[in-house]
Amino acid sequence: MNKQELENRLIDFAAEIIIIAGKFEKNYAGNHLAGQIIRSGTSLALNYGEAQSAESSKDFIHKMGVCLKELRETFVCLKIIEKASLMKETQSLSIAKVEANELISIFVSSIKTAKNNLK
Repeated sequence: MNKQELENRLIDFAAEIIIIAGKFEKNYAGNHLAGQIIRSGTSLALNYGEAQSAESSKDFIHKMGVCLKELRETFVCLKIIEKASLMKETQSLSIAKVEANELISIFVSSIKTAKNNLK
């Protein structure tokens, strides 16, 4: 997967997170987690764009690490939403969890490769 394909995948993921958040129960917990997941789930594509303009290899690794942290936060948030039944339609939630998990694997691998290239 090249950089543009990953960026497009992150943009698609961010859009899906926004759509999912719009389907939450309209209560305190639903509103809170909607805001939280929108922040973490959309920041991935933005932070990845910053990583592509990193000033050094160490800066790149740091910014990719920020993406990974946001991905993990989003993944945990999806699990909380599922466990708390904040969404009636769960198929898109399951698909988003699979995508988040796959993206986590991609970022872990990319960071590992970048760290090995520093040596």
